[in-house]
Amino acid sequence: MSRRSVIAAILAVQFLCAVFFVSDILSSVLGLRSQPINWQVREFIEIGAAVGLILGLVLGALALRRVTHERNFATEGLRRASGQFMDLLDERFAEWGLTPAEKDVALFAIKGMSLAEISALRATSEGTVKAQSNAIYRKAGVTGRPQLLSLFIEDLMRDDVIRAPIPTTPEAQLEDLANSG
Repeated sequence: MSRRSVIAAILAVQFLCAVFFVSDILSSVLGLRSQPINWQVREFIEIGAAVGLILGLVLGALALRRVTHERNFATEGLRRASGQFMDLLDERFAEWGLTPAEKDVALFAIKGMSLAEISALRATSEGTVKAQSNAIYRKAGVTGRPQLLSLFIEDLMRDDVIRAPIPTTPEAQLEDLANSG
């Protein structure tokens, strides 16, 4: 029997037992009872209801366990991806030879902060942050923040594990592109 069939059977038993108990209570309250049910039949129905409730409890516990496992698996994957992204950032920042101040500015820029927000966080002028940003873009071989972000997105989307250095000049980027095709 397939798993779906078992679940459907358990739900059907629970539904029928619920209908029986609700109709039994309503018929007593409304005085609609015409003929009492044989006590042996009633006992079998109650046993079936109890078994259905126990099976429903077991299925609920198994479903909760499975969902909890899947959530933990997804959380672990997200944690690893986050750690890998930070490793990737550190690796690229080291390749480009960024200073500690430039690393901070690059990280804030990648997080999407404006020059004003970065300067407020770092307690420096916007001009200093702008100069540091330009130095970051020059060292990374890009013209601005969107291209800087695209470098990291491309690295994260790559299938291979070994990371090749990113070409830093437009000529090197074109040569790398021609060689990869």
